[in-house]
Amino acid sequence: MVLMFLNGEGMRDGRLHHQLDGAPLLRIARSAPKYRYFSVADRFPAMIATETEGRAVAGEVYDVPMETLRDNLIPAEPAELELGLIELDDGTACLATVLRREHLGSVDLIDISDIGDWRAYRGGDSAPAVSP
Repeated sequence: MVLMFLNGEGMRDGRLHHQLDGAPLLRIARSAPKYRYFSVADRFPAMIATETEGRAVAGEVYDVPMETLRDNLIPAEPAELELGLIELDDGTACLATVLRREHLGSVDLIDISDIGDWRAYRGGDSAPAVSP
């Protein structure tokens, strides 16, 4: 089992949530405020650590079996993303998909760091309430 921070369509009510195969939601979370957050051509979000002007990213932390990560989540990720370690706002280390550095200058990136929330950017509500 691994802690996995999701901040896009894999979250509750997202179109890719089923790929978690029932992995339990542990909590609503925010990353430490040291990431830039992008919409990649309005298809999916991507975060990347930055040395300057970082922001927090809203998401959800799940307890994901390694097999689910291997069989469902990683194979479904777009080529622009890779598995990485991030820091949550409470200092916890957590796995997440992050933007590959070679895509940082892409014209497909729309900086949504000041919003910091995929649902809010897409025009939906922020994370629904939960009692895990």
